[in-house]
Amino acid sequence: MSYSVTIAGILQFIFLLIFVKKYFLLKISFIFRINRKVKNFFSKLLPSIFSSGVTQINILIGTIIASFQASAVSYLYYADRIYQINLAIAGIAIGTVILPNLSRHIKSKNSLKTIELQNKALELSLFLSLPASLALIVGSEQITSALFGYGSFDQVSVENSAKALFYFSFGLPAFSLIKIFSTFLFARNDTKTPFKYSLISVILNIIISLSFFSKVGFIIIPISTTISSWFNGIILLIFVINKNYFKFSSNFIIQIIKIIISNIISIFIFYLLINFLSSSLDYANNYKFLFIILIVLFTLVSYIGVSFLIKAFKISDINLKY
Repeated sequence: MSYSVTIAGILQFIFLLIFVKKYFLLKISFIFRINRKVKNFFSKLLPSIFSSGVTQINILIGTIIASFQASAVSYLYYADRIYQINLAIAGIAIGTVILPNLSRHIKSKNSLKTIELQNKALELSLFLSLPASLALIVGSEQITSALFGYGSFDQVSVENSAKALFYFSFGLPAFSLIKIFSTFLFARNDTKTPFKYSLISVILNIIISLSFFSKVGFIIIPISTTISSWFNGIILLIFVINKNYFKFSSNFIIQIIKIIISNIISIFIFYLLINFLSSSLDYANNYKFLFIILIVLFTLVSYIGVSFLIKAFKISDINLKY
């Protein structure tokens, strides 16, 4: 596994190097000049590294604390692998995509385009993170069992990992929103504010985890991570609104209501399918992975179909070209 990940990383680097040639030509030089631009870059880099990785930092801290309980680190690790997939799509990817256009609109002082892009990014983030969050809450045990419940990963391991995943799932929208709101500030060359709030969030996470770990065990780790992430997301939202960096468009509330309706219908379908195929998703069934894939695909098609019908989502939304 370690060899394959390393090889894949090298291949990805070569792939990017080939396609980035028209924007950047690699030149190796041992002459390093420290000018104003270099100083400015590093002054913004260090805070942005911390604030961008606050969720991962919280997980790392939680893992260190959980190491005092047998097998707890493994339970958290497997739960973390599942919800991180959606975080990469709903938070990191959207934040990365909107940053160049958002920076350009802010620099040109095009407030209408800025507001439109920010609202659409927030809307798309919730469109992607809410169904994933609800699905993981409803089917945490079935999903964990289908992915990992084989061989030495016994039923007790499935149950404990599923508990961790259940509580992590409540924070999934918050994890995504942190990435989006941080991007709103990064586009304005402000990396210190997300850093400051991320630091407060990490301290809050540590306090909650240490205060209750001896009483409830490893399960406090996903709970404290979720609480601190929602705290971080909410104070970032309050900050960008107070600074007049962001305001909700007139259409935003209507779109969110439509997204919620789509979620309610699709999660109800997911719940029915989970219960109807409960015997096929049993721990002892070696083909449970295929059944959970079919359930997820059917629910996904239902979610997109309903969203199209009530206009909660359009294909053009994916491009984020505003």
